[in-house]
Formats: sequence, structure tokens, C-alpha cells
Amino acid sequence: MANAASGMAVNDDCKLKFLELKAKRTYRFIVFKIDEKLKQVIVEKLGEPNLTYDDFAASLPTNECRYAIYDFDFVTEENCQKSKIFFIAWSPDTSRVRSKMLYASSKDRFKRELDGIQVELQATDPTEMGLDVIRGRAN
Repeated sequence: MANAASGMAVNDDCKLKFLELKAKRTYRFIVFKIDEKLKQVIVEKLGEPNLTYDDFAASLPTNECRYAIYDFDFVTEENCQKSKIFFIAWSPDTSRVRSKMLYASSKDRFKRELDGIQVELQATDPTEMGLDVIRGRAN
């Protein structure tokens, strides 16, 4: 169990599920949350490979912070099939200030535990992480 500077540990399951997404493409997305009682980041939801971006967006709560990994498949201008692993720090304006601070202070440590993130996004509302934004950042 890794110990974060902010006091938030990272549950080993987070790293295992991320490795499965990265190496085996077992999941389309993973949503993580900080469990304040356990003082650690845990896996909240796993998205099956056949789920869409809309399913992913719908799995993020409208008024609570989360971390998320999204495996985005796309076709380049040269017609090559590619994928990029996105790390999204979801921190809606309507979430509690304490929660925003906790997620912000734990983010860098958590990201370091997940080796293979290619693009990072910070989003406070759905438009900041829309599919158009993801597409734009993937290229």
C-alpha cells in the first residue's frame, strides 16, 4: 500500500485494474474515489470494453469529485487505429470545498502510481471533458 503525501494511500486494486486496462484492455474506463474513512483511493466503477464515452460521462457524479481513467480509441488522419489513456480529474464546481482540496492534494501522488497515462484533463463541468475535447487532445 503506497502512502501519499496528503495521507491518502492508494489501494493496490487501483493499480491492478489500471494495468489490466492498459495491457489487456479489459475495461473502457475506471472511476476512482477517495474513501475518507479508509483514507485511501479505491476503485468505484469499472466500465466494460463495449461501453461508450456517454456511459463513462454518466458514471461521474454531478456534485462529487472523482479521478477517472478513460481508454480512448481513435483513427488517425493516416487511417491508423490508435488509443490513448486519459487521466481525468473530475472536480465539479458544485462539490464540497473540502472534497476539491482533498482530490487536488492527492492527485499527483495517485497519478504517479498509474504508469502509462498519456493525457491529463482537469474538468469542473462536462463541457471541459466532452468527446470533442478528448478527440482534440488525443492527436
